[in-house]
Amino acid sequence: MKKTVAEAIVEIMYKEGIRTAFGIPGAAINPVYKYLEKVDIAHYTMRHEEACVHAADGYQRAKKEIALAICSAGPGATNFVTGLYTAFIDSMPVLCVVGQANVDQLAQEPFQCVDMPDIVKTVTKKAWSLKNAADLPEVMKEAFYLMRTGRPGPVLVELPLDVQKAEFDFDIDSYVPAEIPVVKPDLAKIAEAVAMLKASKSPVIIMGGGCLISGCADKVVKLAEKLEIPVITTYMAKGGIPEDHYLNAGHAGIQVGQPIGNKVLLDSDLVLAIGNRFSDRHTGALKVYRGNRKFIHINIEPSQIGMVFQPDLGIVSDASLAVDALLAEVEKTKLAPINPERAKEIAGLRKSLERKVDYEDSPIMPHRVFDEVNKAFDDDTYYTSGCGITQIWSGQLQKINKAGKYLPSGGAGTLGYEIPAAFGVKVAKPDNFSVTVVGDFGLTFMGEEIAVASAFKKPIIVVVLNNAYLGLIRQNQKGYGFEYAVDMPYNQDGTIDYVKLGEAYGCVAERVFSPKELEEALVRAKASVVASGRCYLIDAICVKTQLCDMGGSIDAIKSWAPEN
Repeated sequence: MKKTVAEAIVEIMYKEGIRTAFGIPGAAINPVYKYLEKVDIAHYTMRHEEACVHAADGYQRAKKEIALAICSAGPGATNFVTGLYTAFIDSMPVLCVVGQANVDQLAQEPFQCVDMPDIVKTVTKKAWSLKNAADLPEVMKEAFYLMRTGRPGPVLVELPLDVQKAEFDFDIDSYVPAEIPVVKPDLAKIAEAVAMLKASKSPVIIMGGGCLISGCADKVVKLAEKLEIPVITTYMAKGGIPEDHYLNAGHAGIQVGQPIGNKVLLDSDLVLAIGNRFSDRHTGALKVYRGNRKFIHINIEPSQIGMVFQPDLGIVSDASLAVDALLAEVEKTKLAPINPERAKEIAGLRKSLERKVDYEDSPIMPHRVFDEVNKAFDDDTYYTSGCGITQIWSGQLQKINKAGKYLPSGGAGTLGYEIPAAFGVKVAKPDNFSVTVVGDFGLTFMGEEIAVASAFKKPIIVVVLNNAYLGLIRQNQKGYGFEYAVDMPYNQDGTIDYVKLGEAYGCVAERVFSPKELEEALVRAKASVVASGRCYLIDAICVKTQLCDMGGSIDAIKSWAPEN
């Protein structure tokens, strides 16, 4: 039967499991919008195109279900780029569909015409410009296949306006989604890995974000318990092991790392790294990070193994299947716990090395903001985090007890991710609290999406860590011996009023100056979003010039005393 591309693509998306769309309609994509309302796909009209992708990204992270980000052509489409990069580097599948001018105009520089596939080729698994209507089914089949196979990631499909309206023979019943192959480990290498563990005296497991993507965090913990091995989580795997688990050795790294994670890694002789990238903010100086210890690296993406340094053993595999195989081999070889005495020390070490948070200062110490947030919310709360000094404190100080509840922009460090992603989370998980702690400067990136959460009665809680500075940039400048263009006194002196901003975007909003006031405001926020369905914004006035702990290598992290 004859159908237009616009109708067919909506039918295909629905059959592939798309149930939620975040978009902004426009002239170059309206033929597709005509059919979106005819299927059971909920659509949320955003206020900025970048936010469409961040919201779809947050939705995917919370629900493990691909969402659609859709917008018109030209500057609307180019606004997708930062969202695509954010999703791509963090391995999140998002389907992006954008409009385009007519095919016969593409070489004539028409209004709002830009080559999106060429622009986004480095931040997508693949991008297409559909020129022939009959090619749509195969393009979409490949798009969904690529999003789901191997290391997940976003794709983009550009639809010229005349192609959207073109008819071709199509029957949705003939469309069959592609099968997704399973990436199994080489069992000989699994046996080698277990032999290396047996020969070690102080191994450590690194749980990466791939363990959360493949849903095997609990299996990694089981493996650790079986062998009495401490577990370090990367920033993307925060929450993969409960905070008070006796083997939880926190994070390692030069920014969001924690003292215990860095110490345990430095004291290890073998690292079993599962589903992680060796990011520079995790490793710091490679000579120190690598030391004399051996590395086993398990990753579903072959190019990741050896990208930063060559491990002693690399295993290409889905993380969950690899851990299953490791557990089976441990059972088969009857491998005993490796260093029970070391394992017994982890809980005490974690407590003795924990950073101080119970400051009583007013204005509030940033550390205390996270302490109060930790105490205020239950373990089923979702958190998003973007970039800057607030994000570093979040990584260092936020307490997360369940896998998949902490959803940061990890690889990109995107200011502006926090709020639209928190909205996407609330759409995905309406019965859970969705919270973000964002800096006063970061709030101005995509902060308009609070209005979307208000309009659709998907209330999020926004805590503004207001230190009236570009804190991380100031800290970086101090290393060069200067400070310039980073102070924002007007964010605290009343010139800029975030309470009024929150109210204008539909929030209940208030300003607090002390830990006690923040504690009480968080109680009100929780009650309010449940009772009223309105977003809640808390402008927490903080110490202006406090620096965060960081350094160039994991053995040289400087701890900064509070500045007054």
